[in-house]
Amino acid sequence: MTAAPRSTPLVPAHVFPSREAPAALRAGQVLRDIDLCRDVEAARVPTAVARRDKLVELRRVALAMVRDEGLLDARACWRLAALRGEPGEAGWLEFDGARLQAPWLVPSSGQLTGAACAVATLGDGIEQRVAALFGERRASLAVALDGVANELLWALSRRVQDRMLAAMRRHGLCVAGELRAGDPGLALKAQQVVLDLAGAHRIDVSLTTTLMMNPTKSTSIVQGVGLNLPVQAWSRCDSCRSRDRCALMKDAA
Repeated sequence: MTAAPRSTPLVPAHVFPSREAPAALRAGQVLRDIDLCRDVEAARVPTAVARRDKLVELRRVALAMVRDEGLLDARACWRLAALRGEPGEAGWLEFDGARLQAPWLVPSSGQLTGAACAVATLGDGIEQRVAALFGERRASLAVALDGVANELLWALSRRVQDRMLAAMRRHGLCVAGELRAGDPGLALKAQQVVLDLAGAHRIDVSLTTTLMMNPTKSTSIVQGVGLNLPVQAWSRCDSCRSRDRCALMKDAA
């Protein structure tokens, strides 16, 4: 969903010599009651919306609807999964009771010590209101509300990643790379493992039999964590066929 940052800088802090993650990072964090509307209201209007005054007004109405009707139930959780042993062939990473194939996270130098796994959701409220608006034949507002939901999920994703980065820095660790299940570097079938590692049950996010996240307006994140990790030369968006026409990429530029 998001255009990944290339890397985060090295952090010269207190370094843990072993792969065993500090207890605070293994426990992770649960975030609730987050005022994302303020973030979206303060952000730049998406390029595709800003072209037409009517779309700008629909976006404003949709944001007001989210606030006034209490449609947002933003929540997120994350945990650090400590790596067991060295990365295996073809990029297999072993954790306690779980394994992921994520070759893009294996660094060319430095020491990969774990993976920060996160899950974030907006809840069911906006999704249900969008369906109701389509049923009322108010398609334009329904589309605008769905677009606002994507902006809110983007903002929540950034909040979670900022929290993870700050926590890792406090423990002398650095973060590099970003993947989401379904990316070229992380198969969609890995989604359940990511949710389990992040502790998604804590915020009532689950996976359907078709590998869709429930609630639908949800996302998951996996980032490499370690010591002296190099600057990443790749982004999860590099191989996307829609990169040149992606509105998110253009707005991030």
